[in-house]
Amino acid sequence: MARLYDISTTLHGDTPPWPGDTPFSCEWPWLIANGASVNVSSLTTSPHVGTHADAPLHVRDGWPGAQELQLESFCGPALVVDVTGEDDEISLDALREAVGREVETAVRERPRLLLRTGRTIADGEFPDSWPVLTEPCARALLGFGLQLLGTDAPSVDLKESRTLDVHVMVFSGNAAILENLDLRRVKPGEYELMAFPLKLLGTDAAPVRAVLREG
Repeated sequence: MARLYDISTTLHGDTPPWPGDTPFSCEWPWLIANGASVNVSSLTTSPHVGTHADAPLHVRDGWPGAQELQLESFCGPALVVDVTGEDDEISLDALREAVGREVETAVRERPRLLLRTGRTIADGEFPDSWPVLTEPCARALLGFGLQLLGTDAPSVDLKESRTLDVHVMVFSGNAAILENLDLRRVKPGEYELMAFPLKLLGTDAAPVRAVLREG
């Protein structure tokens, strides 16, 4: 049986949110220990805490919310690429070197690209910086047929970005975005991705349980 890898960040009170965003918290309004018939929890969180799919609404008013994310984008052949040696932006040449072959062929065969940057909140700290694709690189990937761009970092754009150009480009190309993956125990290579977002009406993002299957 093919091995499954859970690449989701565990949600708990110490999971680092984006600075200034609403952190995850869990309360227990009903407890068996207090005489209730069941245990019932109550959650408060931004949908961007932990592993999540951004919706186009995140970057543009009037664009689709999380309930309109296409399921096909989040399930199918995927490629994990190690870019831990990159500092800021990842060019197409740098990505080609990391992939070890022509990027166009790799993306056409496995149109869901997951970047292992090593700058992940799964370590318990919000990173100061992380590498992202250059705009020409992202544009080229979309031309090759990219369906999903994922990263273990908090964003597919730089931390200081205010225009979120990679987000806008990916959404304009009808592709999807996954952020805050946990790829620490996953080797670079070919996998099958299953990472369906919750069907939340009108939200700008949705939590995801992301899983990779070998082979």
